[in-house]
Amino acid sequence: MKHFEANFDGLVGPTHNYAGLSFGNVASFSNASAVSDPKSAAKQGLKKAKALADMGMVQGMLAPQERPDLHTLRRIGFSGTDAEILNKAAKEAPALLRACCSASSMWTANAATVSPSADTRDGKLHFTPANLVDKLHRSIEPTTTGNILAATFNDPRYFSHHQHLPEQANFGDEGAANHTRLCGNYGDKGVELFVYGQEATNPAAPKPKKYPARQTIEASQAIARLHGLSEDNTVYISQNPDVIDQGVFHNDVIAVGNQNVLFYHQQAFLNTQNKLDEIQRKFGRSDVHFIEVPTSKVSIQDAVKTYLFNTQIITLPSGEMTIIAPTNCQENPAVFAYLNELVTLGTPITQVNYFDVKQSMQNGGGPACLRLRVAMNDMELAAVNQNTLMNEALFTRLNAWVDTHYRDRLSVDDLADPQLLIESRTALDELTQIMKLGSVYQFQK
Repeated sequence: MKHFEANFDGLVGPTHNYAGLSFGNVASFSNASAVSDPKSAAKQGLKKAKALADMGMVQGMLAPQERPDLHTLRRIGFSGTDAEILNKAAKEAPALLRACCSASSMWTANAATVSPSADTRDGKLHFTPANLVDKLHRSIEPTTTGNILAATFNDPRYFSHHQHLPEQANFGDEGAANHTRLCGNYGDKGVELFVYGQEATNPAAPKPKKYPARQTIEASQAIARLHGLSEDNTVYISQNPDVIDQGVFHNDVIAVGNQNVLFYHQQAFLNTQNKLDEIQRKFGRSDVHFIEVPTSKVSIQDAVKTYLFNTQIITLPSGEMTIIAPTNCQENPAVFAYLNELVTLGTPITQVNYFDVKQSMQNGGGPACLRLRVAMNDMELAAVNQNTLMNEALFTRLNAWVDTHYRDRLSVDDLADPQLLIESRTALDELTQIMKLGSVYQFQK
């Protein structure tokens, strides 16, 4: 049986815009109110996904969510026709309208936490959608996220789907952006790392002072229980609160792992050495590589600006590891110099590939934000909805779909345009047919 890691990237939605909704995300705030290009954003994401498929990787796509979200606007008191609701919200509560128009589900690293069958008690692949309670525009995603995941991984013989965690602050959960897995081969039992920003039930524990800590240890522990993980293959690591206050809102902005490699910044964690020792002990092999990037070579500011750690580390069919990095890393002298040095250090990482995902980057998400990692075997892959897997035909069809339905210019003021809602619904209705997703959307007529 073959084992591998698949990447399921989020399709950028038709309402991709720069509303600056994410406090603590420096790029999101810095580009607030800029004019976006949804068509280019979607095509940049598709190009990256297709390139990975062409490298021999298993690559899937996850559908975007319906936006504007009229269901939420109705729940909070707006009434009338769709056009009347959009008009009223734009005049009376523009911040709420912007939240209900966000295309943030494109960042599927936040979609869910995934534990492969090699790690779980029942031998199934487990998914728990993130509740994303820290941000309004993301907290409206989990139910539809669960529907999309269930339509993609739709065979109960192999896949177990959990409801998102309770929507209370104690269980703030941001999904795979704060989770990574180390292993030998992908089919081996691995060590799952849960990185958290605060202990909600322990007021004395360290936490950031300026920006919110979005992931709690309580949420991480709950997911480990739901997924049937054992104590000997889980490690809980506290993020350094000082780096959260410098814009490191998720762990995947400061660390990333793949197989036997953990790539992280010197300032990423608290009690770093103790946690590395615990990982080494539970990993049970001597060939784990801890690659620490010193502050003297890459500052926190440069790491956040370029998303050096929000890169993908993938293992190619040849067995070599490569980094999938945004072109922003090429454009920063310190980061580019470090990556050029990294491939000479004798670690499993031997090359770097750069991709232009600037439309996503300007809104606060790099290559790793755009993908959900799913370690699986060939039997599990055969049980996946095959219409979601990237190939030449799907790439061509999705690009044509984007050309038909997406705008190439979208400002925050355009979000109240009733025609945008019609365009979005028309696009998603066709997408459900392309990807055979069934009734994942509940369009409000």
